[in-house]
Amino acid sequence: MVSLVSSSGLIERLVPEADLLIGAVLLPGGRAPTLVSEALVQRMRPGSVIVDVAIDQGGCIATSRETTHTDPVVTIHGIQHYAVGNMPGAVPFTSTEALVSVTLPYIVGMAGRGLIEAVTDRPELLSGLNTVDGSVCHPGVAKALGVAPRHPMACLR
Repeated sequence: MVSLVSSSGLIERLVPEADLLIGAVLLPGGRAPTLVSEALVQRMRPGSVIVDVAIDQGGCIATSRETTHTDPVVTIHGIQHYAVGNMPGAVPFTSTEALVSVTLPYIVGMAGRGLIEAVTDRPELLSGLNTVDGSVCHPGVAKALGVAPRHPMACLR
């Protein structure tokens, strides 16, 4: 198994040879970009498998169509596609434990403090700030809603 940082040239070269292609892109608050075209999928060997983890944000493979846990696979151009929305829902206990393990330190760090003090001590929290007092602070959320975003620090004033 090989894991590489993607580029359009690398994708063009490697996708047709892949037995398993996992597409995983996240643009918080926005739609995932399409990284693999339908023409490229058609060049894959029949029986190959695509897992589009980005399906909750529209998918990053042009041929992906959202499926369900009860009917998870669809064949398109001879390629098996698995693009289940809310994939963690298949393992709710485990996915909740994983989420808690990464979010609990932030919750503990914010508990009993005000928002301004929390983001001053942990500036990385600003990237997760969506709205404050009716103002949209996250650029992706603002774009999705068709409103102008305010800078997160401006939202706190």
